Amino acid sequence: MNFSVTAASGTSRARAGVLETAHGKIMTPVFMPVGTLGTVKGVTPEALETIGAPIILGNTYHLYLRPGPEIIRLFGGLHGFMNWKRPILTDSGGFQIFSLAGISKITEEGYAFASHIDGSRHLITPEDAVELQGALDSDIMMCLDQCIAYPADHETAKNALELTTRWAARCLERKKRLGNEQNALFAIVQGGMYPDLRRQSAEELMALDFPGYAVGGLSVGEPKPLMYEIGESTLAHLPAEKPRYVMGVGTPADIVEMVGFGADMFDCVMPTRNARNGQLFIPSGTINLSNARFRTDTRPVDENCGCYTCANYSRAYLHHLYKCRELLSYHLNTIHNLHYYTHLMAGLRKAIENDDFMAFKTAFYNQQGK
Repeated sequence: MNFSVTAASGTSRARAGVLETAHGKIMTPVFMPVGTLGTVKGVTPEALETIGAPIILGNTYHLYLRPGPEIIRLFGGLHGFMNWKRPILTDSGGFQIFSLAGISKITEEGYAFASHIDGSRHLITPEDAVELQGALDSDIMMCLDQCIAYPADHETAKNALELTTRWAARCLERKKRLGNEQNALFAIVQGGMYPDLRRQSAEELMALDFPGYAVGGLSVGEPKPLMYEIGESTLAHLPAEKPRYVMGVGTPADIVEMVGFGADMFDCVMPTRNARNGQLFIPSGTINLSNARFRTDTRPVDENCGCYTCANYSRAYLHHLYKCRELLSYHLNTIHNLHYYTHLMAGLRKAIENDDFMAFKTAFYNQQGK
């Protein structure tokens, strides 16, 4: 994996770059649709290509439980299994164990947990997380980290970040033993909502010299201003020559703000989940298809949108599909929302390349009446 910065804003820390992987180039800043179970819910891989998604995210926890790494190995990895030819990033599963598993116990060895599917007992160590992602053959894999709830006291956050550092070293050692240079391993910065701990985490992980760094533990219930404060200060500590990934973020406004702080990569279930709940993104904000006023609305969702849904279907039809809970509703809504996010990232990249990021940001908020 290679990363290079190709443009930088003169009035913020926003930058554009190119991330080269074995399955293609990724222009940053980039949004990664979430394909937790080997599928981005509601759309085919071919539709994702048409939308312009350059990379998707898969999850080690879920794919480990089913179908299991032995099945995916039959296809040479997740790319072959799901027929996706572009890059894939896999999360280590730490957050899912933290949030979904019935009974979990964290020790120096790793996570011991009960499956949310059938209650069966499992143990995933840092070494296991790397080997499982090796079986998935993702272009970018993540270290196992300890997630903590918000709020957390300083001591709890410090203990979690120090365990995360020790686990990261073990992940890196196992990655070196595997020897596959096509799979890049990123570390995850933790530290709760404490700037001093975030700096400590970043410095400890940078000393291990990973090819990329992620900011974890944001968007976990903290107030929005605090999320921005911690995101900005953490990103400022990460090396400029390596990609910076803000995990689980977020709304279009969150992405615009974090790009201004120097972030390169994002993922979030919001565009797909909201699509299934009838909420669609437009430049002025969102619309909710359940609203009765769309029953006779002959317009597309967004008259200026170039997606397949807006080119072919009206708000009235989408309202009808959603109210009837037709499966086509989820498909068409997801296409639109992912196109919106992809188009937003393209606009951000162009603005940075033209050294016009702040004007883009102002126009973005003006369209939303803010």
